Amino acid sequence: MIISTTPTIQNRNITAYKGIVCGEVIIGAHLGKDILASFTNIVGGRSDAYERTIRETRNGAMDEMIRNAEQLGANAVVAVKFDYQVIGQSGSMMMVAVSGTAVVID
Repeated sequence: MIISTTPTIQNRNITAYKGIVCGEVIIGAHLGKDILASFTNIVGGRSDAYERTIRETRNGAMDEMIRNAEQLGANAVVAVKFDYQVIGQSGSMMMVAVSGTAVVID
């Protein structure tokens, strides 16, 4: 499956548009990660725990979008867009949503 943030695939023709496909994953923050992230914020640097969580969440959303595209008979998804949101009463959850247009390319 070819995935692209652009509306076309270079040197390939889109022969059919199958529809919009999406994938969403919501994940709750973990107390241990929060404590580690707080410590990192105090001393500076990157928070590996949060970065890993964001990466896993993004990959899960991508996998869901790809499954939806495959069910429509697509072999590519173009114009892919990512959206990241902190949600929940105290910002305790993160949502990653990804969407694009499922297409058939030659």
